[in-house]
Parts: sequence; C-alpha cells; structure tokens
Amino acid sequence: MERVALLRSLSCSSSARIRLLSPSSSLSLHRRRIPSSIDHPSLHRRFHTTSLRRSSLRRHFRLSSLSASASPPWHRLSRSFSSPAAKAVATPSAHVSPEFSGAHDDAAEKLGFDKVSEEFIGECKSRAVLYKHRKTGAEVMSVSNDDENKVFGIVFRTPPKDSTGIPHILEHSVLCGSRKYPLKEPFVELLKGSLNTFLNAFTYPDRTCYPVASTNNKDFYNLVDVYLDAVFFPKCVEDFQTFQQEGWHYELNDASEEISYKGVVFNEMKGVYSQPDNILGRSSQQALFPDNTYGVDSGGDPKVIPMLTFEEFKEFHRKYYHPSNARIWFYGDDDPSERLRILSEYLDMFDESPAPNESKIEPQKLFTEPIRIIEKYPAGEGGDLKKKHMVCVNWLLSDKPLDVESELALGFLDHLLLGTPASPLRRVLLESGLGEAIVGGGIEDELLQPQFSVGLKGVSEDDIQKVEELIMSNLQKLAEEGFDPEAVEASLNTIEFSLRENNTGSFPRGLSLMLRSVGKWIYDLDPFVPLKYEKPLMALKARIVEEGPKAVFCPLIEKFVLNNPHRVTVEMQPDPMKASQDETAEREILEKVKASMTEEDLAELARATKELRLKQETPDPPEALRSVPSLSLNDIPKKSIQIPTEVGDINGVRTLQHDLFTNDVLYTEIVFDMTHLKPELLQLVPLFCQSLLEMGTKDMDFVQLNQLIGRKTGGISIYPFTSSVRGKLDPTSHVIVRGKSMSARAEDLFNLVNRILHDVQFTDQQRFKQFVSQSKARMENRLRGSGHGIAAARMDAKLNAAGWIAEQMGGISYLEFLRSLEEKVEQDWAVISSSLEEIRKSLLSKKGCLVNLTAGGKTLTNTEKFVSKFLDLLPPTSPTESASFNARISPVNEAIIIPTQVNYVGKASNIYETGYQLHGSAYVISKYIGNTWLWDRVRVSGGAYGGFCDFDTHSGVFSYLSYRDPNLLKTLDVYDGTANFLRELDLDNDGLTKAIIGTIGDVDSYQLPDAKGYTSMLRYLLGVTEEERQKRREEILSTSVNDFKAFADAIEAIKEKGVVVAVASSDDVASANKDRPNFFEVKQAL
Repeated sequence: MERVALLRSLSCSSSARIRLLSPSSSLSLHRRRIPSSIDHPSLHRRFHTTSLRRSSLRRHFRLSSLSASASPPWHRLSRSFSSPAAKAVATPSAHVSPEFSGAHDDAAEKLGFDKVSEEFIGECKSRAVLYKHRKTGAEVMSVSNDDENKVFGIVFRTPPKDSTGIPHILEHSVLCGSRKYPLKEPFVELLKGSLNTFLNAFTYPDRTCYPVASTNNKDFYNLVDVYLDAVFFPKCVEDFQTFQQEGWHYELNDASEEISYKGVVFNEMKGVYSQPDNILGRSSQQALFPDNTYGVDSGGDPKVIPMLTFEEFKEFHRKYYHPSNARIWFYGDDDPSERLRILSEYLDMFDESPAPNESKIEPQKLFTEPIRIIEKYPAGEGGDLKKKHMVCVNWLLSDKPLDVESELALGFLDHLLLGTPASPLRRVLLESGLGEAIVGGGIEDELLQPQFSVGLKGVSEDDIQKVEELIMSNLQKLAEEGFDPEAVEASLNTIEFSLRENNTGSFPRGLSLMLRSVGKWIYDLDPFVPLKYEKPLMALKARIVEEGPKAVFCPLIEKFVLNNPHRVTVEMQPDPMKASQDETAEREILEKVKASMTEEDLAELARATKELRLKQETPDPPEALRSVPSLSLNDIPKKSIQIPTEVGDINGVRTLQHDLFTNDVLYTEIVFDMTHLKPELLQLVPLFCQSLLEMGTKDMDFVQLNQLIGRKTGGISIYPFTSSVRGKLDPTSHVIVRGKSMSARAEDLFNLVNRILHDVQFTDQQRFKQFVSQSKARMENRLRGSGHGIAAARMDAKLNAAGWIAEQMGGISYLEFLRSLEEKVEQDWAVISSSLEEIRKSLLSKKGCLVNLTAGGKTLTNTEKFVSKFLDLLPPTSPTESASFNARISPVNEAIIIPTQVNYVGKASNIYETGYQLHGSAYVISKYIGNTWLWDRVRVSGGAYGGFCDFDTHSGVFSYLSYRDPNLLKTLDVYDGTANFLRELDLDNDGLTKAIIGTIGDVDSYQLPDAKGYTSMLRYLLGVTEEERQKRREEILSTSVNDFKAFADAIEAIKEKGVVVAVASSDDVASANKDRPNFFEVKQAL
C-alpha cells in the first residue's frame, strides 16, 4: 500500500505493479488465473498458484485488458483497462543480422553453451535464441529486442507427491538468504533499494518460477545475481529456523499456555482454505487428476502442512533445484552475451543431474465414466444457507497436450462461450435465475492437459441438478446450432486486437511472454511455438471463412465436452459449523501434542520459540546488509519523468492530449462530474455503470450492443472514481468512460460511447436483478479473500468524505445496500428505473466534463472532429444543483465478522489533523516501515502473510493493515510501537540510500503509453503539478535520518486516536473483547 500512496500523490498511475495488487484488484488476476493467491499489495511478496489457472490465450487477453462490461473498480486511484476488440496493427517483418548473430554465437560457444535454435519472432519484434548449457543441460531462452523493461526468470519443474506444500514453502524460503548474500532476507533488501519493475515468485501445481524485471541495466543484473544465488545456494537448506518461519512450527511462549501452529505459508493457506471459490477450484483439480501430481495441493493443505519434515524439505531442494531441471529466460535490450556470462558463473559449478527424468509430469489417464463429488465449505450462520450451494462441471479435455491449432481454436471457443456478458453459455446460466454468479475458469491450458470448467454459486439446494442439466443442454444446443456470426466476428476482433496490442498493463511484457512460453517449454515442448500466434491465427480465420464458424467450433464442443466421459461434477455445500470444527480439530491435535511432552520438552519448546522470535526481530549486521548489491544516488535521475500533455479546449470542454507512440491505437477517457448527483442515488452508481454496458437501446438488445463494441472498438468500460484532494475539504468524484480503438475506428468509438450514454434504456428488470446478485456475490467473495481492502475502505469512510463515498460504492455499506436492493427490484422497479435515469441526467453535461486522449500526433489531430461531434450532443449543464457528500461513518472500533481461519487487521488516523505538513520524506519512511518493522513483526515473527502501511497524501490518512493474520490484538500492539521504532532507529547511510532508491523506483514505475496518458489525467484531476512533483522528488532524494525521527511524532497520534477495523472470526473478536472489554463494536457480515 505504500505504493498506492505514491501513486495517489506523485505518479497517480492507473496500473500498479502486479505484486502490488490485492487479490481482488484491477488486473483481473482471478479471471486470468495465473496465481491463485497474491501477496498483498505492498508486501511485494511471492505469489502462490495452485489449481487456479487460465487459458494462455485468455491469460494474454486478460493481461491486455479487463472485460468490456467490467466489474466496477473500488480502488479509488487504481484501474486497469477495458476489454479489447477490433482490427489491429500488422507487425512488420524483420530479419536477424548474420553479423549480429555470429558474434553472439561465438561468445556462447566460449561460455559453454550450444545454440539449439534461433528465430525472429515477428509478433513481439524479437530475436530469440534457445541455448543448452553443455555441462548441465540447462536450457536458456535469450530474447533480444528494444524493450527497456528487461526480464529474467528461472523456472524449475517441482511436482509434489503430497499436500504438505513443499514447493510453496521452498519458494518462500530460498529468498531468505544465500551463500553470497547471508542475511535474513535479501529479497526485502532488494525491495528497499532497487528500481525493479517486478520482483516476485510463483508456485504452480508443477513448477516454481522466480522472475525479476528492471529498466536499469546495473539494477537488473544485481537482481539476477541475487536470484541465481538464492535458488542454487540458499541458506534455508541448512537453517531449520527458516523452515519453521516460512513453513510451520509449534509456538509456545510459556509452559502454562496452549501450543499453537505458526508459519507464514501455514497461515496463508488457512486464508486460502477459508474462501469457497478456492476450495471449489482445488476440489475440482484434485478430482480431475486423481492419479498424478495435480491430485495434491502444491500450496499446502493446512491440515497436512504440519506433517512436513525438514529432511523432506531439504531433499526436495536437492532433487529439483538443479540447472539440469531449469528453464532460464532473458528478455529485453541488454547484451545477450552478458546474460550467458552471468549464467555460466553459476551453471559451471554443477554437473548434469537426473532431475529432468525424476520431475517429469505423467499425464492423467481419461475416465471411462463421469464422477460426482460433494465437499463442504465454511459458511456464516446468517441468511438462507439452502441458497448458498455451489456446483461446477469440469472436464479433462485430452490425455495429452494439444497442438497449437487446436489450442487456439479452443481459446476462441472459450471466449465465445463465456468471454463476455453476451456469451451464450454465460448468459443462459445467469439469466436462468438458478444462481448468483459464474464459477469455474472456462478453458484452462497452463498444465500438461487442458481442462474446461463452468458452474454457478448462490444456488438453491433443490436446483443443483437443474444447473448441471442446463449446462449440458445449452452446450448440446450450441453444438447443433452454432454461434451468431456477429458474435464470432466480435470474438475474433477482440482477441486479435488483444494479441496485437500486447498491452500487459504494468505486468512486464517480457514476463507475460515468459509465462506463455514456459507453459509448453516446461513439458519439453517447443518454447517458440506459444510466442507465434500469427500463422495459426490466420489459418483459423481462413478456416472460418471457408468452412463457416459452425464447422470449426461445433465439432470441438462435441469432441472435447459432450462426448467426453472424463467429467467431474463438484457440489459445494455451505456448512456453518465447518470453521469451528476445523479449529476444534486443530486444537485437539495440539492438545495431544502438548500432553505427550514432558516438562523438559515444554521448557525446550518455549526456549526454541523465544530463540526463533529473537532471531526474527534482530536486525542483520551491517556487513551482511552491505553484501546485497545496490545502486548509488548517482544512478538516479534528478528530474521527474514528464508525460507530454497539451491542455486544450473543444466546444467549451477541457481536453488533455498526449502525443505518444501507441502503435496506431487511440486511448480515451471521458470524465463526468458526479457532484450534481443526489446523495441518496450514490449507491446505485456502480450498477448504473454496469447497466449502460449491459442493457440494450431502443433498436438493439444488449447482446447486439456488446457484439458491436467487440466488432468496432478495443473495449469500453465505465466506472466511478473518487479521491480526496490535498488542501480541499470537498473530494473529487467522477464517472469515467474509458475506451480504445484503432485510429481508423475513432469515429466508431465515439459514436458507440454516445449511443451507450444517451440511448441505453433502463427497462430490463430481470437483467438488473442479475447485476445486483452478481455484485452481491462478488462483494461477499471480496470479504473473504480481500478483507484488508474492506477494512481499509471502512477506516477511510470513518475519516474523510472521499472514503465515505468509496465505501458506499464498494465496502460493507454497499454489500448491505445490495442485500436490501434485491428485494426492492421486485417491489419498486419503477422507482429504481427512474433513479437510474436521474443519475444519467445528473451526470451528462459539458460542465465539469474532461476528455483525455492518448495517441500519436496525427491520430490526435484526426480525432478532434469526432470529439467535437460527441460533445455537441451533451447538454451544456446538469439540471440538478451541486450536492455535498461531506459524510462519515461513526469513528468507533469495528469488527466485521466472517467465517475465516485468519484475520485482516487495520488501524488508521488522519495525520494532517495533528499538524503534519506533507514532505517527500514521508514516502521513503512509509515504505521503510512496511519493509522493516511491519514485515519483521507482523509477518516474520507474527506469522501473518503480510503487514503493511499506506499513507494517502491527498487525505492525510495513514493506515496500517495486515493480511491473513493469525493475530488480532498482538498486531495492533505492533502498530502502536511504530513511532518508538522510528525514534530508536539506527539507520546508516547505506540503509538510507537504499530506502531512497527504492522509493524512487516506485515513483518512476514503468508505464506503457495508455497508462502514461491516464496518469497525467489523474494528476490533472487531483491538482498535482509538475512543480510539486519535482519538489517532492528533491525532498525524497534529500531525506535524512532526522526526517524519520520527526515523522514518529506525526504517527504517534494513530496510537492514541486511531480507529480500528478488523475483518475477523467470531472467536478471535470475542477473545479480543474479553481482553479489552467493549473494544470492538461487532458487525456480522457473512
């Protein structure tokens, strides 16, 4: 969250780095399904991915942008993009220079590498060479181009045999010190003092990836060296305490107390196993693959993790973390020979190993008949549990990997079936009224064998069979009748636009390509093939033209789904007792463990607990810290990065134009002022935005409208935005319409936006009821998986007007509104429909409107006439008066109760109210607090998956938050100790320099052209000038130790006056209120 604060004030970037996104955040990871759980935002910590994967085609599509109808964003300043569609740019051909190639071949030969193959990949304008290290057999993909955002990754095949979570725990542990970097966590030191644009790690069901990225050459090679040393020579295989910290251990502070389990991964997975969607995903995968490695959980089952021994942990590293079992990736504009030189220093230390044979993934044989399983998930006691069932139908599509043509065709079929609100399978399920929201990931092809999954949640117990029958009958109908030609055209254009635009947001393009390539390479298939979509795409389009879409897609449904007996139906039943039963079972196990111990054993355990905590809380010695390579302040540019911005006027409306190379794509935002909206209509705004894109007009139903967007544009999204403005009492609140198209389609884009805004009719009562149900299900899922976001929103709502507005549209208040609205849709539809129309009239006017355009200069000039025509159709002013949103929620400490095994704990206050004046050093100090004090006390010794802080420099709210936290009051005590930590801090020049450099890395985050234009627009809306940005930069660069001491006084007020919000279990809240009577006001949420 430090990163979010920086974006709020200096950069205001629309796309925060992937490791900075919360699990429900704006990159739509849960749809893309690479990682199943993401370390929290400002933790910058490692991903873990088990069982939740995605079609590589749709994964790329999701990275490029969000769904056209996209769910509304609740991060006030963070937003990704809309869905793609439309004609796209041709990629120019190129060739590899023989001289260039020859020089690097000679260098490779001398360094011990043989060239296996070499190709120019026109799709990404890159020269790619596959090498094999002669001594070890390690394979290296070296991709060279002019992208300054360089990427390195090393991937090991790591198939587990049980659910003890070895791959996941090892992924955490290898980054806790190594041979050359013998400190507790070099990973965290890199976060403090690196300009990285990506730094993380992922655990898949069968492989573990360690990627880094940076635009600075020196910084990039520093990151590469630390990661190579970490994976090949980690301290953790000799350090039992690292295994205990990251994996699991018994904790006992005193012989008279109860023993408990602690461990970062243990608590992370407790959080994962508290979320129904995650339980469903894991159950589906394990049932589909009962006979191979996918039948267990590589992330770890909390019931099984404590069975893992240190010896098994060490042996897993010895066996699989070897160059012979590695796939290594380089990408970017650095020297290809230098890449191999760095690698050779490590690889030459090893001999060849049998690991590639031992790690080979065996395919799952196909079933001869379908099966059905029933699982339970933890549910709250409130509400009608009979309507909280989930059902998902899953198929394993093949007994071996598919060829690229079949995979591409299935990817298009997946988009046709489920990819948009107008897709027939998605639509029929949601319109059936049998459930609240879609579950299942559609086509998932990132493992050895592809799968297809789809179902519903929020299903009545009596309707389970009906859902399954509806899925089968609809697929049968589509196999017989085919798809609407306009739907096929829209899907083709949507996916082709996405592939060619290659807009991965803040996720490095090189990393997106790496994950795509590794998805085949890891199974000993050709790593070049996944990068080359042009020929198979043209062949597929030609087939569709020649044979017709029915002949192409319908046989796929018949072959892979309808006539496929390898089908698993998973039913999930809500169980209000499951969470407490699991806790009781765990407690009984621990009681038996304690009962089996002698007094000497207990004394030894208490001593070991104390020793581990002492190690965790003792800083690394200066000489160890100095071992981690870092940049100097001389490597840092003194001037802020500026985005070309021309402020102008078209028909009396302010415009911002950004002349940037966008590969012939036009990006636009049209911003409408929300201050004329009546406060009582505020909570309808997110549903209003969805209705604009998912209801029809007089002459088009919503399916036709959705298809038109897909055929003519690169996607359109509409969402609310609100933020405090520093120095002003009133917040800034807007509705933003965001779209993109090829420059030749600019007129179509603005015409479509005009039709959506003016012509959509709010008359479809049943569709609106679906929107309410979907939004409610989404919010309930967010409560379980992103409780820290809910807590942060609630605290903001208690402290400032912008926070109150955002919480009304995306917090607990919004969930309560949705629950009451479900009944009102049936009773008061005329009133609701009229209210939606009133919102439209309040918003649509030239007054307060802003148009933002990002494209090349010629496109900007040509687009002005279309903007002018669009603006001419807007009323000059709003018919309603400006309204005041100066409201707050009561500032009491609040506990929001959900069925969970872990907690999310927040505390916040407005430090501007103490008299604190913003200084650039606050960015450095906030980041430092998160990466040291909170990391060490909340995560490392506290056992939470994460602890972090956020300083919203616009409102003055400084927040502490924890993520998947086994503690509650203990975490609050850590927050309250922050000021003393700063006062007692002994920070040397090296540590201070690293803190400054890491902060500049956040401020100067890498952005693609659309994000630059969006960033500039947000700065304009928030009144952040270039002069202020330069001033803050200079203050950051001149930060001193005295600034840390002074900041302690500012945040001391949070200890005394801060408001607390926790999303937690009922048992933990009851215990807290027992220890501190009436500390929490309790609100039952689930």
